[in-house]
Amino acid sequence: MKIELTKNFEKQFAKLRRNEQLRVLDCIREFERNPDAPSLRRHALKGKYRRFKSLSAGGDLRLHYYEKDDNVTFVFVSVGSHSQLYK
Repeated sequence: MKIELTKNFEKQFAKLRRNEQLRVLDCIREFERNPDAPSLRRHALKGKYRRFKSLSAGGDLRLHYYEKDDNVTFVFVSVGSHSQLYK
Protein backbone atom coordinates (compact mmCIF):
# COMPACT_ATOMS: atom_id res chain seq x y z
CA MET A 1 0.00 0.00 0.00
CA LYS A 2 1.22 3.46 -0.90
CA ILE A 3 -0.18 6.67 0.62
CA GLU A 4 0.03 10.04 -1.16
CA LEU A 5 -1.06 13.41 0.21
CA THR A 6 -2.18 16.28 -2.01
CA LYS A 7 -1.06 19.86 -1.32
CA ASN A 8 -4.65 20.66 -0.38
CA PHE A 9 -4.63 17.88 2.24
CA GLU A 10 -1.33 19.13 3.64
CA LYS A 11 -2.65 22.71 3.91
CA GLN A 12 -5.83 21.60 5.65
CA PHE A 13 -3.84 19.31 7.95
CA ALA A 14 -1.53 22.18 8.97
CA LYS A 15 -4.57 24.25 10.06
CA LEU A 16 -5.82 21.54 12.44
CA ARG A 17 -5.17 21.69 16.17
CA ARG A 18 -2.34 19.46 17.39
CA ASN A 19 -4.69 16.86 18.94
CA GLU A 20 -6.63 16.68 15.65
CA GLN A 21 -3.40 16.23 13.69
CA LEU A 22 -2.49 13.30 15.94
CA ARG A 23 -5.91 11.73 15.38
CA VAL A 24 -5.47 12.09 11.61
CA LEU A 25 -2.03 10.46 11.74
CA ASP A 26 -3.42 7.60 13.86
CA CYS A 27 -6.26 7.17 11.36
CA ILE A 28 -3.85 6.92 8.42
CA ARG A 29 -1.66 4.42 10.30
CA GLU A 30 -4.69 2.29 11.12
CA PHE A 31 -5.80 2.48 7.48
CA GLU A 32 -2.37 1.22 6.39
CA ARG A 33 -2.54 -1.68 8.86
CA ASN A 34 -6.16 -2.62 8.24
CA PRO A 35 -8.22 -0.65 5.70
CA ASP A 36 -11.37 -2.48 6.82
CA ALA A 37 -11.05 -1.64 10.53
CA PRO A 38 -14.54 -0.80 11.87
CA SER A 39 -13.17 2.19 13.80
CA LEU A 40 -12.40 3.95 10.49
CA ARG A 41 -16.06 3.92 9.44
CA ARG A 42 -14.88 3.81 5.82
CA HIS A 43 -17.56 4.37 3.20
CA ALA A 44 -17.98 5.48 -0.38
CA LEU A 45 -19.41 8.92 -1.00
CA LYS A 46 -22.27 9.81 -3.32
CA GLY A 47 -23.29 12.60 -5.65
CA LYS A 48 -20.58 15.04 -6.67
CA TYR A 49 -18.18 13.25 -4.31
CA ARG A 50 -18.81 9.77 -5.75
CA ARG A 51 -15.18 9.33 -6.79
CA PHE A 52 -14.07 9.52 -3.15
CA LYS A 53 -14.25 7.49 0.03
CA SER A 54 -14.32 8.83 3.56
CA LEU A 55 -12.63 7.79 6.80
CA SER A 56 -13.45 8.93 10.30
CA ALA A 57 -10.62 10.12 12.54
CA GLY A 58 -12.99 10.30 15.49
CA GLY A 59 -15.63 12.82 16.38
CA ASP A 60 -16.51 15.02 13.44
CA LEU A 61 -13.10 14.76 11.74
CA ARG A 62 -13.11 13.18 8.26
CA LEU A 63 -10.50 12.31 5.64
CA HIS A 64 -11.37 11.99 1.95
CA TYR A 65 -9.33 9.88 -0.43
CA TYR A 66 -9.50 8.04 -3.70
CA GLU A 67 -7.81 4.91 -4.96
CA LYS A 68 -5.65 5.11 -8.08
CA ASP A 69 -6.19 2.64 -10.89
CA ASP A 70 -3.25 0.53 -9.71
CA ASN A 71 -5.30 -0.49 -6.61
CA VAL A 72 -2.19 0.04 -4.50
CA THR A 73 -1.98 3.84 -4.20
CA PHE A 74 -4.38 5.84 -2.05
CA VAL A 75 -4.44 9.62 -2.48
CA PHE A 76 -5.71 11.67 0.47
CA VAL A 77 -7.23 14.89 -0.86
CA SER A 78 -8.92 16.64 2.07
CA VAL A 79 -9.32 16.61 5.83
CA GLY A 80 -11.68 18.54 8.07
CA SER A 81 -14.99 18.52 9.88
CA HIS A 82 -18.11 17.22 8.21
CA SER A 83 -19.42 20.75 7.61
CA GLN A 84 -16.09 21.92 6.14
CA LEU A 85 -15.85 19.06 3.66
CA TYR A 86 -19.47 18.94 2.48
CA LYS A 87 -20.06 22.61 1.61
